[in-house]
Amino acid sequence: MSALIATFFYTGHLRPAPGTWGSLAALPAAWVIHGLASFWGLLVATLICFVLGWWATADVTREAENHDPSEVVIDEVVGQWIALWPVSFGMWFIGASGWDLPFQAVVAAFVLFRFFDITKIGPVGWADRRNDPLGVMLDDVIAGFLAAAVLFLAAASLPWAYDALEFMRWLF
Repeated sequence: MSALIATFFYTGHLRPAPGTWGSLAALPAAWVIHGLASFWGLLVATLICFVLGWWATADVTREAENHDPSEVVIDEVVGQWIALWPVSFGMWFIGASGWDLPFQAVVAAFVLFRFFDITKIGPVGWADRRNDPLGVMLDDVIAGFLAAAVLFLAAASLPWAYDALEFMRWLF
């Protein structure tokens, strides 16, 4: 069970770039969760996956030399879902259909998350250097929050996005 969770249904065995495959696999899963349960469902699913991912990562890396094997991608799934929170929240906020997640916003969230995850800038690198299962999960959580913040701030900085509703309509 821990291998199934840690590899996100064995997506982590895809090559090359298993982390990117894990992030890509997170997108349709997020779409289904958002479609069925809106932003709040995605939020709860993210929290559950974080806890399960931490447990699964600890289990599959126990007594292993490598604290962060490339096939463990549940951390990418959690981080990618966090990066999608502004998109999901925005759609819920404006009352859009649960199945509406605008393609351009999803792509922006994906690109931003992968950028922060790969470059390990600032606190992402700190978490990665922990060399333990929590660090494996936290570096992607932090990368997800950074991606979400950049996405939100980029949209909010537009001069014509003067109120929350107009901002959300522009963003999504």
